[in-house]
Amino acid sequence: MALLSFPTSNSKKAKALTLSVLHSNVSINPRPIQPELSAVLEALSFSHAPPKRRNNSQVPDGYTVSLVDEIHRDDVGITFVGFIMASSELSQFQIFPMARHSGRSKAAAFFADGFLFVGGVLVAFLLVCALWSFFSPSPSPAPSFSTSIVSARESSDISAAAATPAVSCSGDSGPNLGHDPPDQNFYDDRKLSYSIDAVPVKNWDEKRREWLKQHPSFSAGAENRILMVTGSQAKPCKNPIGDYLLLKLFKNKVDYCRRHGIDIFYNNVLLQPKMFSFWAKTPTVKAAMLAHPEAEWIWWVDSDAAFTDMDFKLPLDRYKDHNLVVHGWPSLIQEKKSWTSINAGVFLIRNSQWAMDFMDVWASMGPQSPDYDKWGEILSTMFKDKIFPESDDQSGLVYLLLKEKEKWGNKIYVEGEYYFEGYWMEIVGTFDNITDRYTQIEKEAPPLRRRHAEKVSESYARVWEEYLKDAGYGRGSWRRPFITHFTGCQPCSGDHNQMYSGQTCFDAMQKALMFADNQVLRNYGFVHPDLLDPSTVNLLPFDYPA
Repeated sequence: MALLSFPTSNSKKAKALTLSVLHSNVSINPRPIQPELSAVLEALSFSHAPPKRRNNSQVPDGYTVSLVDEIHRDDVGITFVGFIMASSELSQFQIFPMARHSGRSKAAAFFADGFLFVGGVLVAFLLVCALWSFFSPSPSPAPSFSTSIVSARESSDISAAAATPAVSCSGDSGPNLGHDPPDQNFYDDRKLSYSIDAVPVKNWDEKRREWLKQHPSFSAGAENRILMVTGSQAKPCKNPIGDYLLLKLFKNKVDYCRRHGIDIFYNNVLLQPKMFSFWAKTPTVKAAMLAHPEAEWIWWVDSDAAFTDMDFKLPLDRYKDHNLVVHGWPSLIQEKKSWTSINAGVFLIRNSQWAMDFMDVWASMGPQSPDYDKWGEILSTMFKDKIFPESDDQSGLVYLLLKEKEKWGNKIYVEGEYYFEGYWMEIVGTFDNITDRYTQIEKEAPPLRRRHAEKVSESYARVWEEYLKDAGYGRGSWRRPFITHFTGCQPCSGDHNQMYSGQTCFDAMQKALMFADNQVLRNYGFVHPDLLDPSTVNLLPFDYPA
């Protein structure tokens, strides 16, 4: 505690007005300290006699203390407390009546008094300037690690709480989840609706930019921020093991998101009751875009899709000029005009006005639309291999890609280089061979065997890439497939495609999920020895598999 005293009287026992600046694990916003404040702090850096505890506070002997005022400054994270302290002891800055000495001239006394007066005025001026620097508004960056002291009367004030900087235990300057300024934005527009049936959202790009300006802590990395969206039905599955499988499939997605810092939203209600089955994704994605303006990309992943390469990351730079990414085969789109030329079960869409408009047009082909039957006829006529007459999301997407290329098609990226999503029948049988190849590489590369924290897995994934240059991608590759999609298995309803049995689907899902889980458990020191036995794990020895 530093004390600064000023003369208040010329009485026998002089009184001093003292400013006490308390520091108690308080972090001040990292802005440059103004010169005036530096001068005052330097003036305050003198020492006092060791204090003794009295009345539950540290007070030097001979002092009595009374609280004058308390000022809380949430925006700077510091508390000023003023005290009046009376003392019989001499303070370094106190002035006492000077005794007249016969050897001292009036001129000397005059200059001495004048010097002290000017010095006192200067110190007072610097003190006022320092205090003013704290009270004057000045924008400052969010602290990397900060907290604030809030008085009891302010603790119930929502606006004061919202202005309090968030505590970041990790020490990084990530998004401030505890701050939402009172300034109005698109959320305050009474006409805005999350419904797919509502008036179309306009000027969404500008509204997102304005929101990010109001929440600057979300700006860093915003161009690559992803929100994963998935879901299932609201009621229990008809298939006796359906809920078990959906839980395992959801865990798989959570594992991937945790390893790559991706937020995930799991929806299990129909946001438009008439938009059932595969159409349920469109109203969910629109609502997710509005709920997460901080996310640049919304990544829809069907509930029956599993991540089978936990290290692989989306090559977002490849899609910088596009707004929608789907897995497909251009030759089947342009030449065969097949409704299965793409798969709409996994797609990446940019959170933008383009996407808002596209979702509205796409959804207009759905069962809630008065033109639903008409669209069924149009799509069945266009795609000769379509096996059912109703309008579906996948056929509708191919239609827009072909028929409205200028408006939509040019902004759609058809990904076919890697398994953005891959058909499970051609993938599951490769897992054993892939595991053997990866194990052999690890035996010859000690850096890959090093144990490490799960949080830094991405750094080891980059090392792995040096050894996977010749692995290739997609069909015929011995690289782990990114996403294995169990199209046709219908794990919740059990109404699987008659081309294969329910047991075949179940065993394939178990194997894919354990193949992925081994990549996760490796960071926890265990592994499944049998991919068809989810309950058994073995403890890995040090330096495995040397």
